[in-house]
Amino acid sequence: MSPSPTDPRAVATAVACYTLWGLLPLLFMAMAGAGFAAPEILAHRAVWSVFVAGLVLLLAGQWGEARAVLARPRTFGWLVLSAVMIATNWSLYVFATTHHATLEASLGYYINPLLNMAAGAVLFRERIDRLSGVAIGLAAVGVAIQTVALGHVPIIGLTLAITFCAYAVIRKRVAASAQTGLFVECLVLLPVGGLFLAWLATHGQAVGFSSPAGLAWALVNGPATVIPLVLFAWSARRLPLSTVGFIQFLAPTLQFACGVWAGEALTPLRVVSFVFIWAGAGVFALAAFLRSRAARQAIRETAEPA
Repeated sequence: MSPSPTDPRAVATAVACYTLWGLLPLLFMAMAGAGFAAPEILAHRAVWSVFVAGLVLLLAGQWGEARAVLARPRTFGWLVLSAVMIATNWSLYVFATTHHATLEASLGYYINPLLNMAAGAVLFRERIDRLSGVAIGLAAVGVAIQTVALGHVPIIGLTLAITFCAYAVIRKRVAASAQTGLFVECLVLLPVGGLFLAWLATHGQAVGFSSPAGLAWALVNGPATVIPLVLFAWSARRLPLSTVGFIQFLAPTLQFACGVWAGEALTPLRVVSFVFIWAGAGVFALAAFLRSRAARQAIRETAEPA
């Protein structure tokens, strides 16, 4: 049975997933306001995610898969590389949202699906149709205008898009479920995060261990990291890619709103750049919808008796 684009539970789960991802800047902004520096936030995210991801594996009965992955050097090596990519992405995202660059971060996640499409064409010989090419072109114009508006290349946005695209490409090659992959990645990052937190604690600089409130802020990073991924994995199996492709733009839209709410500079030229980005995202969603509709029509015609 093919996925249904109107499965209400799957749609609601996907919306919840991307809403949580879109509102994540508010958590990091609040932690920064409570005295957390970006590196400590990242360390807590790496450490506490291991425990939540481990609980998810236990509930899903996937501990056997995790042990198998750890016993395969090649698979484990790919996940070490994906851990480096996601750690770089997390680091830059936490830095951006705690240093008044959330708007630029949202730019990265708007263009990420388009970059994924371009990477698919280059690395996996996937076909780019005319509408998809238009979407990539509009996004490229938006990035160029953003460069003029900022006075420099939007390095944060582009690096976020590139690292997450690289992460997706690596994970596409790894024979491991989303939950197992995340657990192994967090396990790889655990020593670095743990050692850094230990260093902060010995120097009296660990905000997360300074009070019950600080510890509560630190601990929330675990579920905030893992829960959206679990929701995504569940909904993505039950929805067509076109539906997921449309809903995914909810996250950068909410990130953009968080940046505006936080008072980040939004000049007229920068607005124009985002108009091109939004247009590219809209064309991308339209192209995905048309491809999905054509595929469903082909299936129906094949199923009809001669």
